[in-house]
Amino acid sequence: MTLIKSISGIRGTIGGSPGDNLTPIDVVKYTAAFATTIFEVTPNKKLTFIVGRDARISGKMVEDLVCTTLIGMGINVINTGLSTTPTVEMAVVGHQADGGIIITASHNPKQWNALKLLNGKGEFISAIEGERVLKLAKEEAFRFAEVDHLGEITTDNTTIEKHIEAILKLTLVDVNLIKESNFKIAVDAVNSTGGIAIPRLLKALGVEEIIELYCEPTGEFPHNPEPLPEHLTMISKTVLENMADMGIVVDPDVDRLAFVMENGHMFGEEYTLVAVADYVLQNQKGNTVSNLSSTKALRDVTEKMGGTYQASAVGEVNVVEKMKEVQAVIGGEGNGGVIYPELHYGRDALVGVALILTYLAKTKQSLSQLRATYPDYFVSKNKVQLTPETDVEGLYNQVLDKYKHLPVLTIDGVKVEFPDGWVHVRTSNTESIMRVYAEAPSPEKAQAYADEVMKILKTV
Repeated sequence: MTLIKSISGIRGTIGGSPGDNLTPIDVVKYTAAFATTIFEVTPNKKLTFIVGRDARISGKMVEDLVCTTLIGMGINVINTGLSTTPTVEMAVVGHQADGGIIITASHNPKQWNALKLLNGKGEFISAIEGERVLKLAKEEAFRFAEVDHLGEITTDNTTIEKHIEAILKLTLVDVNLIKESNFKIAVDAVNSTGGIAIPRLLKALGVEEIIELYCEPTGEFPHNPEPLPEHLTMISKTVLENMADMGIVVDPDVDRLAFVMENGHMFGEEYTLVAVADYVLQNQKGNTVSNLSSTKALRDVTEKMGGTYQASAVGEVNVVEKMKEVQAVIGGEGNGGVIYPELHYGRDALVGVALILTYLAKTKQSLSQLRATYPDYFVSKNKVQLTPETDVEGLYNQVLDKYKHLPVLTIDGVKVEFPDGWVHVRTSNTESIMRVYAEAPSPEKAQAYADEVMKILKTV
């Protein structure tokens, strides 16, 4: 069973049986249920939704199903076509739309797709709103419009350009400095929509030497699309062979950002947010937020600059909620997700690129020199496969019992705080797995912590 319903949307593998996978019937049902939730809070109004997608192979089919369902519900659709998650989020606000649907399974392999659901603020719907969608879908409690009240579809091919224009207007983005720096940059966009958006952004920022690797939006992912070091050997090689200043790596929907340093080594996607926050905090005093599975380095940088760091449960909607609560000036997730409220409340690889390039241009540092200024923490990312029979609560209880003598957090799974590190165990919002992340001052220590916990999980 590979249909996953969570705060990250409705996600599943294409094909198979309704209710078990993401089939056309499921796409229609959950689209109609989501539309109904928006009708409930905005009655007696002709609604408008924004729709966009990444380049994965099933995208056009799902896009057609979503758009047709929405007009069948009597909703007007502005279809942005091939786009990015942050671009669609901004388009909802730009068009003053009532909601949006992004068709992407983010970092999942090509057989997956998903519906990511946005409210009228261009932000992911809350857990409570998500539960309402699931209830309506299960009960099929939605009504389609009569023939005289069907919606209409229009297209907007300008949303990526408008997104880029908004980034260029940010106070902390200096186009002239970036242009003067004559950066040479390689880009790995895993043959999805980052291949459209990132080169356009770089050109708008004045970068003239761009080496495009896997930038054709065909949906044929040349490697596992999750931007982890083991998947990025070709971009590393490309940076070295071309003597580039850096490599930029994004996932299929361009909300995660990772860098390859000029020496071919990974900057570390955990440190993407740390570096962006470092730059922002030097210019905007304030607080920061990341999720429980993110590096301690953000806390270190924040406190050094006189701010307060707060942790949230994993999931963009949870991070955004906490950011608003503490009025954070920068936040995100340790998977390379940067949320800069000055632009919008969504993980955005494009704004991350612009801020980092400005920071490097101002300080005249290389990426490796910048990385050397941050404390060395090493994160080990592991997973344990789950089955429908898995007793998840039982697993959590075993971990809690083992480490009852140590500080623990239980707002999202179980996080155990060691004197020199941590382990966070939680079920994934996007896959049928349990994630086991650990951090320590050395890779060996981080892996040892993770192995210790995984041994408990596998013996239950």
